[in-house]
Amino acid sequence: MKTRITELFGITCPIVLSGMSWISVPQMVAAVSNAGGLGILATGPLDVDQTRQAIREIRTLTDRPFGANATLIMPGASENAKVLLEEQVPVINFALGKGDWLVREAHQYGGKVIATVTNARHAKRAEDYGADAVIATGHEAAAHGDMVTSLVLIPSLADVLKIPVIAAGGFADGRGLAAALALGAHGIAMGTRFMTTTESPLHATFKKLSLEKDVYDTLYSPRFDGIYCRVMKTDSAERALRQRLDLIEAFRNARDIARQLHLPFFKLFLGILASGWQKAWELARMANGFKAFRIATEDGDNDKGLLPVGQATGLIHDEPTVSDLIERIVTEAGRILNK
Repeated sequence: MKTRITELFGITCPIVLSGMSWISVPQMVAAVSNAGGLGILATGPLDVDQTRQAIREIRTLTDRPFGANATLIMPGASENAKVLLEEQVPVINFALGKGDWLVREAHQYGGKVIATVTNARHAKRAEDYGADAVIATGHEAAAHGDMVTSLVLIPSLADVLKIPVIAAGGFADGRGLAAALALGAHGIAMGTRFMTTTESPLHATFKKLSLEKDVYDTLYSPRFDGIYCRVMKTDSAERALRQRLDLIEAFRNARDIARQLHLPFFKLFLGILASGWQKAWELARMANGFKAFRIATEDGDNDKGLLPVGQATGLIHDEPTVSDLIERIVTEAGRILNK
């Protein structure tokens, strides 16, 4: 299936693995790329040495194009992004920050850059400073979609952009891919659907829950990690909605994050305070959310953990291999488009 996305990135299927912390690890990235899609490494939980090692590991597992992401609001993200440039990662995906410098430096070695956006203003700005494509994240998506649904967001961006749009939020099967193409996108990015595959490192507890949940079984609130975020509806998530921010716990978690990323905590702490009260409050919630997401994903902790999932969790009914899933989606989409 050829689209502008397949031609731009040198892939055979217009399907992208979203860069999900603790999920989009080297083995998962390679599985998607080897199946014809574009795997994207999540660098959020990694320090610079781990990021470099992960990139090199991917290159031992696949000779196909792949990408890596940088969520620029996160501590250590800029340092990780510089590693992506040094390692000449074929595709760099950035979010929640200005990535003009990434575009400029990636283009010097022939790399491509995707900006993840939720509105036309940010999408147009990314196009203006040279981004090669955007991932348009609709309201249905896991984690940080905005208020506009994919059905409206995708055509609204396709109408004003010259660069291709990759649709994210609500996509889990061939019907979704066909719909995205009809709306003006040139491919889809999936996170929630890829979570429940054979190669996914998501803990079995949450894979099982993903198969059981309905399209209504998510919650959307800024109380999980400081900005509007969609997670699986569980007792733990409902408690998190009711609880006030625990600043002492946030301080401990921020210290753990600094240790994990090998960042000087005192410098990190002063930077948070200097960012202003509102931003500091968001980052405090983000520190608590970061831990809750990790223990859900890695440990299967359903008592304290929170798992970002999209509404598409209600469309998931099996745990296929990545290769089988991609083949099934492309075949179904082709059949629908032909009809």
